[in-house]
Amino acid sequence: MNLLMAWDGGWFGLLIAALIIGLVVGFFGARALIKKEIAKHPPIDEKTIRAMYMQMGRKPTEAQIRAVMNSMKKNSNL
Repeated sequence: MNLLMAWDGGWFGLLIAALIIGLVVGFFGARALIKKEIAKHPPIDEKTIRAMYMQMGRKPTEAQIRAVMNSMKKNSNL
């Protein structure tokens, strides 16, 4: 019996199922890793906000900086 004749649809179905499971697990694993990394190292910090205010020609107060940081934390729904 030829080896190619032994290749039936069952193996192909298992291969496709393993591929789909791998993609789903990889997606959720990468998503969890990115969420953890962004929580640990936020992309915008107080120094960046101060620089943005200074570029607009304004001197920011601490209350304005805290308000911007709080609104960013509130609106981050990753």
